[in-house]
Amino acid sequence: MGFTFNSITSKSMGIPSRMTVENRIPSLRNSTAEIAGKHGVVDFGSKFSEREIDIECLIPYCKTQTELLALKDKLAGWLNPDSGVCELILDTEPDRVYYARLRDGVSFDRITRKSASFELPFFCPDPYAYAVEDEVFTLTADGTITRTLGNVESHPVYEVRGILANTNRTLTFSVDGVEVTAKGPLADGEVLYIDTDNMTAWIESAAGVVRNALGNITELNFPYLSVGGNVITLASDNGTFTSLTINAKSRWL
Repeated sequence: MGFTFNSITSKSMGIPSRMTVENRIPSLRNSTAEIAGKHGVVDFGSKFSEREIDIECLIPYCKTQTELLALKDKLAGWLNPDSGVCELILDTEPDRVYYARLRDGVSFDRITRKSASFELPFFCPDPYAYAVEDEVFTLTADGTITRTLGNVESHPVYEVRGILANTNRTLTFSVDGVEVTAKGPLADGEVLYIDTDNMTAWIESAAGVVRNALGNITELNFPYLSVGGNVITLASDNGTFTSLTINAKSRWL
């Protein structure tokens, strides 16, 4: 197999690679408590911890020591963790992207004088893989959208377009019964963004001017999307609801 890290492929770097261990489900952080005089523990559930992806790589035979050193230097520059978390796409999963950096240093094990093997221990602080080409839904009336990508609930970004002349006028949408109500003002050409993962909202004008919009949301509900069907409703109170666009941010364990 091969992989792409920070938009550069392992093939272009000239290093064959493979994965012998696949951590399909990330490690868990279990929340428990002990009770005196009682066997076992009380289970308060769990949360996913970070994901680890270990890839074994090979530097094929080089003609000279100088060529071998140059390739090692090139690899070090490519993998430098100072770049922060970067996109990681595995050739075996070309439709999804992880966000990773190195977890530890990289040591080269000499096979011959001019070839070596090494392991890349990637660390993903966000344990989920996201769709490379995601689903986007736009509604102008009530309806049902169907997520076909991913295998867990997603945290979408909603884009609300409409016209609200003042703070007494509102637009409301609901996802499977969870309502979000936004009050004005919202001008024609402006877009209200609601980011459920970061639990924030902002309004962007046609000229690109951005202002905070958490104060425009009457109740801080941030509805997620289930895998499969999701029932969406749209309503307005003395306003014009032009459209609701849903960027699904589909993801996998």
